Amino acid sequence: MELIGSPASPFVRKCRAVLLETGQQDVPFTDVATTPLNTAPTAAAANPLGKIPALLRDDGPTLYDSRVITRFLDHRAQAGLYPEARVWDTLTLEATADGLMEAAVISVYEKRLRPEELWYQPWLDAQWEKVTRTLDAIETRWMSHLHGPLDMGQIAIACALGYLDFRHGDKDWRPGRDNLAAWYAGFAERPSMQGTMPPAM
Repeated sequence: MELIGSPASPFVRKCRAVLLETGQQDVPFTDVATTPLNTAPTAAAANPLGKIPALLRDDGPTLYDSRVITRFLDHRAQAGLYPEARVWDTLTLEATADGLMEAAVISVYEKRLRPEELWYQPWLDAQWEKVTRTLDAIETRWMSHLHGPLDMGQIAIACALGYLDFRHGDKDWRPGRDNLAAWYAGFAERPSMQGTMPPAM
């Protein structure tokens, strides 16, 4: 079994954090540099969409989409990151985090992969509005869940917030969200988060 992806991807980080949280150090990680415009052959071979992460298995087809992989890894370790008593809340919070990540990632792609004269500011503004609206919803609706027992929703939100700091550090998301900022400051100290920090750029 092997996890492939980029350590800069928040979707990959989710999976790596789960591996650490669940003690699955037997799954190696392989760094693959790929973009939507220049798909790495390794990524394309693992996932016809060329997206990362992908989990290569010895006893079955490759798994892809971070939510599929995290659910599989949780099941493999019987770790309880998708607790039955609140599974729909956990899945919804993980989906919320993934949507936040997606808006943040495609904003980076807009500037990295397109010539500056083709940047479309209304598109960038709309993506950041998704980010801020989502952060506000987490601050007002999800704090009690975030302070509950560890689950996949919490890990996903932490990875999303870490990506905002990593790639959008010029846009401080913390003002007006004191509860979320305080929660993240504590969660970011977990070994799974410290051990999966994206590379300094």
